[in-house]
Amino acid sequence: MPKAKINKNPVTASTPSTANRTPVKINTGGTPMWYKVLMFAFMLLGLAWLVVNYLAGDMIPFMLELGAWNYGIGFGLFIVGLLMTMGWR
Repeated sequence: MPKAKINKNPVTASTPSTANRTPVKINTGGTPMWYKVLMFAFMLLGLAWLVVNYLAGDMIPFMLELGAWNYGIGFGLFIVGLLMTMGWR
């Protein structure tokens, strides 16, 4: 069996120096409150639109005229809110 080479110098070039490895904090500031409120408002409005359409859509004249577009509007509002969650930090 061949013997392993032993380095006489304990500090080698492959050992990283700790001087240039100091962590840096980046202040991102987070998501503004208006963004969160708008995001949740879209989701809740889409959900409310679907629930109202399901329960009382035939009693509300403008929802009756929209017909199947009510599902597109409700799911569209909900999906806009869900897509906004990707920008939430």
